[in-house]
Amino acid sequence: MAKKAFALRMSPEVMKAIEKWAADEFRSTNGQIEWMLSKALKDAGRFPKEKTEK
Repeated sequence: MAKKAFALRMSPEVMKAIEKWAADEFRSTNGQIEWMLSKALKDAGRFPKEKTEK
């Protein structure tokens, strides 16, 4: 799976909180944001279905 890069603007307070949470979970900040977004999508029932290979 190719990943797409994009700019994300957020307040310094939110960024600091995410960085601390990432460090507590032994993840990178990018990994933490990706995990948070994936979890939110799954919780909302909007996570894309994975394609099965034949």
